[in-house]
Amino acid sequence: MAPPKPGIVPLRPLMFGEIMDGSFQTIRRNAKAMLGASLLAQSLAAILTAVLTAATATSVGSIEAWAESASPADLTSLGLGFVAAIMLVAVLTIFLASVLQGAMVVPVARSILNRPTGFRQMWALARPRVGALMRLAALLMVAGLLAILVPAAATVALIASMERIGILLLIPMFLGLVALFVWIYIKLMVAPAAVVIEELGALAALRRSWELTRANWWRILGITLVVGIMVGVISQVVMIPVSLVPPLMAGFVSPHGGAGQDVAIAVAVGIITAVLGALAGALGYAFQTSVMALIYMDLRMRKDGLDISLLRMMESGADPDGIPGRGHGTARSGGYAGGWNPGTGPAPKAWPDGR
Repeated sequence: MAPPKPGIVPLRPLMFGEIMDGSFQTIRRNAKAMLGASLLAQSLAAILTAVLTAATATSVGSIEAWAESASPADLTSLGLGFVAAIMLVAVLTIFLASVLQGAMVVPVARSILNRPTGFRQMWALARPRVGALMRLAALLMVAGLLAILVPAAATVALIASMERIGILLLIPMFLGLVALFVWIYIKLMVAPAAVVIEELGALAALRRSWELTRANWWRILGITLVVGIMVGVISQVVMIPVSLVPPLMAGFVSPHGGAGQDVAIAVAVGIITAVLGALAGALGYAFQTSVMALIYMDLRMRKDGLDISLLRMMESGADPDGIPGRGHGTARSGGYAGGWNPGTGPAPKAWPDGR
């Protein structure tokens, strides 16, 4: 007998196609929550891009004139201020994206039991976990900075001490660091979902993600690569019309224009690029987050028997306004609190498909 499918995926461990289809269905059924949160996550970067493009295009002449008479100290101050502004926006964007990524897990989990979720409801359910999500983002950010600074320092020391031989040694070192980064990224990928659904702290969520992904690393890597390629291709296709805007505007709007027309075209192209980039990025971000959340739910079905708990929840109609999976088989409660117990329910291979 096939397992039931009340929502976007069947209540059993998932196959690759089911994760892809479930992610698309989640976005379609909860468009306001998923795309709204994704647009917020992309908004800072999009606004900054549009403002910088417009400001640069309209003041390029005055900037060049100022740069000719500016002292090296003035140029250095300007460059440092620009870099600091970019880093500040990047930090804010990462924090906002991390919080919203955790919040977007809520519609995915609820869609498994065919429970639609609006933007306000998603935020209301995720709000108590914002602090833990921010701490998780801070930990990941510090780890990312260390992952950049330590290899950079090692590179400088290697080149300074060994010169040409040191440069040759950089290639295997770089490849090894990339492999290490990818391995750790996959191991910690479902930590935001664990923070929201299992109500874990930042460090506990990292440990939980490490545990859940054990023996599933290659499978998760394959899914992540396919999704990344899909999102990249779609984003490039969406941005193709932007490359056609400058010649079209120059040829039809004002074919005999001068410098003023060039500035206007540059500003328009910058704004259009930012808007389309934000839309494409929002769609890709929503899809990738949905995939991450379904991978997390799939891992818990495989390891915690969460599918049995969800089946019982569906049959009883319990907690219709809550988050499916919360309080069922969590790491904090020994693995089976409130959910499937090895002595009271079907064995892990009860479904015909197996696990």
